[in-house]
Amino acid sequence: MPVEAAVPVNGEVFMGRLLVEPAASLEEAAGRIGPAAQRMGGALGAHCPRGPERTAAALYRGIDGDLRLLSCGGGRIVLANRSCPLGEGVRGREALCTLTSGLAGDLAARHTGYARVDLTETIARGRPRRLTEISLRPGPDDGPGEEYCGPEADGPC
Repeated sequence: MPVEAAVPVNGEVFMGRLLVEPAASLEEAAGRIGPAAQRMGGALGAHCPRGPERTAAALYRGIDGDLRLLSCGGGRIVLANRSCPLGEGVRGREALCTLTSGLAGDLAARHTGYARVDLTETIARGRPRRLTEISLRPGPDDGPGEEYCGPEADGPC
């Protein structure tokens, strides 16, 4: 049997594994993945003038994610995703969730000036979906999550 037939890999599988493997052994991978995701969000946001929820949905459709907009209003966006574009290898590797948080946070903050992203459910934690809650305004009832400021912010986030 030719070697090519015995190796079930293509460019997409290779890149996915390349990202997943370091996160298996290094939780500090989150410190590298998050800023990279924010830079990606910045690049996407600069070319997609639509709202953050539409830009995120278009992005996930393009990378075989199953992103759904559950609600949008009152300064909050709630998104659900039943399949991770990185595949089943994300289970137990929460550091990879900073990719979602960084992308969603940066996209939302670029459109509104501020975003707090809370990944209340994740496939990495063994849940059947990822539930992303994005607050577009800071408030006294803010729960856990990561804060992101838009490019025009003049204070700390």
